[in-house]
Amino acid sequence: MRDDIRAETVSIAGHGGDQIEAYLAQPLDEGNYGGVVVIHHLPGYDSWSKEVTRTFATHGYLAICPNLYSRDAPGASPDDAAAAVRARGGVPDERLVGDVGGAANHLRSLPSSNGKAGVIGYCSGGRQSFLSACSLPLDAAVVCYGAFIVGEPPAGSPLKVTSLLHLVPQLACPLLGLFGAEDQHPSPEQTAELEKALLAQGADFEFHTYPGAGHAFFATDRPSFRPEAAKEGWEEVWEFFGRHLSGGGD
Repeated sequence: MRDDIRAETVSIAGHGGDQIEAYLAQPLDEGNYGGVVVIHHLPGYDSWSKEVTRTFATHGYLAICPNLYSRDAPGASPDDAAAAVRARGGVPDERLVGDVGGAANHLRSLPSSNGKAGVIGYCSGGRQSFLSACSLPLDAAVVCYGAFIVGEPPAGSPLKVTSLLHLVPQLACPLLGLFGAEDQHPSPEQTAELEKALLAQGADFEFHTYPGAGHAFFATDRPSFRPEAAKEGWEEVWEFFGRHLSGGGD
């Protein structure tokens, strides 16, 4: 653990060269560190997402959380920005890939980068983490209860996203999946379907499902938080990124 970090709001080049807001955290001591792009959950670019970004820095990673809603509601609160994005059907996949790619490039450009970059995403960000891992040159990816990698939103949902199962052959880096046994998006059946497809492809992956946990069990500021599952999940994250990003971890 490192107590001395710097965290700040920066501007980075996202999809199409657009300048978008991002939250960057990094250790202050000298060294070469792996990078982690933190993809925020559907509630948006909020205080919890920034806390997660700082947590990676305290564990010896360069970390950045791009504001995926920068264009949709500039200057708005996280709640208002998330509502605006829901009304538009969610973040377009092509734009997401461009923004995450820009965030990874920003990390790799930092003087203290070791050249490696991974991605982690929560909720809708879990789906987007998988999409990024199938679309970008990344070194590792973590999916935390990513909804609609398999299947599509139920009728009446404002989200207009499609299944990503057809992208499994394009997965280009090791994958860690963390899921709740009580979740419905994704359900255990959908997680099993994704696992079957990854096995058939011979992908480098590992899945962990936690009993008694539902959706958003990492989110400390929500009733869905499950401390035991979150603790075990973080331990898996540190071990996984420690192997693949050589950036630190406990």
